[in-house]
This record gives sequence, structure tokens and C-alpha cells, in this order.
Amino acid sequence: MKAGHVFETQDGSHSVLSEEYGVSYHSKYGAIQESMHVFIESGFRYKAPVSNKLSILEAGFGTGLNAVLTLLEASRHRTSVYYETIEAFPLQASEARLLNYPALLGEEAAEHFMQLHELDWDQPHTITPYFTFRKRLSRLEEAQYEHTFDIVYYDAFAPGAQPYLWEEPVLEKMYNALGEGGVLVTYCAKGAVKRVLKNLGFTIEALKGPPGKREMTRAVKG
Repeated sequence: MKAGHVFETQDGSHSVLSEEYGVSYHSKYGAIQESMHVFIESGFRYKAPVSNKLSILEAGFGTGLNAVLTLLEASRHRTSVYYETIEAFPLQASEARLLNYPALLGEEAAEHFMQLHELDWDQPHTITPYFTFRKRLSRLEEAQYEHTFDIVYYDAFAPGAQPYLWEEPVLEKMYNALGEGGVLVTYCAKGAVKRVLKNLGFTIEALKGPPGKREMTRAVKG
């Protein structure tokens, strides 16, 4: 699927507008800022202090921003991370090369960002001593998980664009993929989505959202 055009968000980092769905991969208020707030600060850093080993499932590889930020965090905290990401419609490498994350995030990001996009699918790769990475080419609703995860980064397109990804059948897969005490973090704070998560057995935390959003959601299993 051709993604669409690259544009600069308010923090100077890039996002991509999906031609098919008419929505962007990241917030116009700041792509890096949003990913750091929602997934790193509210997910990775929430779990990292209690374990030096984490397994993370990302729903929607997209631009690869969440993955490269997690790679950097793993090195920074010396946390061993197994990172599995699921994507049905990946960006082309030529599109990923247009993104300015490597220039903004430093040498380690520059070394590995395109590697994440260009590696073979459906097999694990050791990227750094702290980061093992696997991409699955699959729709979320069809994916099967072989691991039990500590964190789910739920970064699918918004409910208005892909409503079925925010309904019980897919979110139940996320619940089942998590171990006891595992967390799902997402930028989405819609009441209907939180009700589904609560009905599945999650404890819901409404957290302050990134710039441009009043709230985000962290859901804890058990």
C-alpha cells in the first residue's frame, strides 16, 4: 500500500498521511513527542524499573518510530527487549528513507532505522545486544502470537478510520497476548474503546495525553 505524503509535525519530526484512510500515522502536534509520551514514558518506562527483560508487541509498525525509540531506550536502560511488530501494509523502503527520525534521534538511530524497515519479515533478528526484533506481515485480526508479552503498544489507525481494530475480537487478542500484570498503552481515549477494554478484564487508567490530546489510555491486565 502506498502511504502518501510525508509532512513535518509541530516538533519538527515527520509523519506520513495515509492516502487510503485519510489519516496520519502520527500526531500533527509532534510525531516523536507523541510516541515518547504514549509508548515510551507510559509503557516502556512504566515496566522497565521492575524488570531488566521486557517483551513488547506493537500493533502497527507504520513508520518504525516506536520501534527505533524503544531500541534507544533498551540501550539507555540496559534492558533486554524482545520486540515483535505486526503490520499488514508496510511502507516501502523508499518512503521510509524520506523520514527524518535518524537525523533527529542520533547516531544509534541512524545506524539502525532503515535496518528495521529492510530486514526480512517473520523471523527474529538481533539488532543490538539489548534489542531483538521481529516483524510479522499480517493483519491484526489474523495474527497468532507465540510469546506472552509485557507491553502492547496499540498504535492502529484511529477508530474512525479502522473501527474493527478497536472492537472486542481484536482487542481480546491483545488481552490474551499479555501476561499477568502486562499493560496496553494507546493514544486512544474513546469511551467505547475503554468500555471494551474494561469488559475484557483490564483495569483502565486515563492518563494525561500528549500535546493536542486531553487523555490517553493505559490498560493493565490483572
